[in-house]
Amino acid sequence: MILHSLIAEFEHEVKSTRKLLQAVPEKDLAYKPSPISWSMGELAQHIATIYYWYVGTLTKDVYDMTADNLERGEPADIKATLDLFERNVEKARDALTSISEENLKDQWTMKVGDSTVLGPLPRAAVVRGFLFNHIYHHRGEMIVYLRATGNKVPGMYGPTHEESTPGK
Repeated sequence: MILHSLIAEFEHEVKSTRKLLQAVPEKDLAYKPSPISWSMGELAQHIATIYYWYVGTLTKDVYDMTADNLERGEPADIKATLDLFERNVEKARDALTSISEENLKDQWTMKVGDSTVLGPLPRAAVVRGFLFNHIYHHRGEMIVYLRATGNKVPGMYGPTHEESTPGK
């Protein structure tokens, strides 16, 4: 029951994430709202990368981020980031659809080398908090970046303010 809901949400939200990443213009990839912020290109790449983490979350009981290696490409190349996103979505989908309802109850831990940074937690809580909510958080940031640079924000849960306000 929970797994079926997670898969349905995943499929729905992938479409929204794709629309958002497709709205990121090449001309603004270097934009940073502050000196300590990621650039728009780095943020887009991070969103695409989170989908890669589904594999380690769903196939390993202990996921060591330092033991994993993902080729990301250049954050200043939005086409490369979109390709990364599509490849990672396929890996995430495969991992999510191959797990069982019972596996969602298993304890899961994330490490960075010898340091535990998350968990142990039930895998279902990690899917919801570390994966889904993490993506939603960064999508919200991207919306702010797009608006700050005068770009159009795609509607993801219905029309945006700009789409629903005459003259905008």
